[in-house]
Amino acid sequence: MRYLTAGESHGKQLTTIIEGIPALMPLTSDNINESLLRRQKGHGRGKRMQIEKDLVDIAGGVRHGYTLGSPIALVVHNDDFKHWEDIMGEDPVEPDKKIRRTVTRPRPGHADLNGAMKYGHRDMRNILERSSARETTVRVAAGAVAKTLLHHLGIEIVGYVNEIAGITAEEKDYSIQEKIEISEASPVRCLDEEAGKKMMDAIDKAKKDGDSIGGVCEVIVTGMPAGVGSYVHYDRKLDARIAGAVQSINAFKGVEFGIGFEAARRNGSQVHDEIAWNEETGYYRKTNRLGGFEGGMTTGMPIVVKGVMKPIPTLYKPLQSVDIDTKEPFNASIERSDSCAVPAAAVVMEHVVAFEVAKAILEQFPHDQFPKLQEAMEAYREEIRCF
Repeated sequence: MRYLTAGESHGKQLTTIIEGIPALMPLTSDNINESLLRRQKGHGRGKRMQIEKDLVDIAGGVRHGYTLGSPIALVVHNDDFKHWEDIMGEDPVEPDKKIRRTVTRPRPGHADLNGAMKYGHRDMRNILERSSARETTVRVAAGAVAKTLLHHLGIEIVGYVNEIAGITAEEKDYSIQEKIEISEASPVRCLDEEAGKKMMDAIDKAKKDGDSIGGVCEVIVTGMPAGVGSYVHYDRKLDARIAGAVQSINAFKGVEFGIGFEAARRNGSQVHDEIAWNEETGYYRKTNRLGGFEGGMTTGMPIVVKGVMKPIPTLYKPLQSVDIDTKEPFNASIERSDSCAVPAAAVVMEHVVAFEVAKAILEQFPHDQFPKLQEAMEAYREEIRCF
């Protein structure tokens, strides 16, 4: 299973094509639109979320509510393109016409300058339009298809916020369904109401100051059987794949599983998870400090992964930069931006993790037809329970 995306931030549409989804899997636009609307929520989002109402158009691969087994094409139209057509349109520009809103002042922390040097663009809008986090819209759409597949296999996933601007949520023992409901009700997707209020205050202060703040997102996957992934090659380790997918999200700078970097400060006896067995469930771990992975494979315990998002680099009190035409120092260019996008990033992270988990499952089990995949998964669960 794989997907590609295409489109620019202010272009006419964003597109993704997903290959490898089994035939006969239930799928409707509602499954995807729910995820797209969740991505647009969150305290601290900018005016762009009021302009764009992201809804998907399923352009191929689905008929009468079921997948065909052929590639699935998803399109999200940009409602604001009518205001950008002369800037972002594909037709050649007349020689005597000046292109508006060109960018020659790279923003620190963005792809602007590096991308311009790599691809030889003097107008850095050619870089920032594609490197924008708006591209995550269709990554979420692809992940929503994967989440649908996982749900029908008895695997559930949730993403929420653990920390913003140094304000940390208190860990509480909720079921995954409770985490889904509580995070959805919170403007910052936080499971701790008091911490959530403090996070919102910090976001408001950053916005007032013309600054931005980052945080930590967490994703949990339940219902995974043991043994998904592999230890035999570096590129088959599922935790490594998930880490790479999370790290690829715009502005993410770190990933950890379970207790993560805390493991470096503990003795081995306080890090590894003891193995136990009972007749009802088979093997399980008494703790889950390793976040559901050993040797690049799932242990059957919940997958627990955290991602660190840096503050968004577009600031309304911009940092100093250099104009690439004049070479003179200037304050960096400003594009529409959020003071904090961590709540939205939790949704994006949830969906990129879902895609990697679904991909690993499809690599391991027969999947031309979705009902046969369900049968194969159930048979495997019973096999390892009795191992």
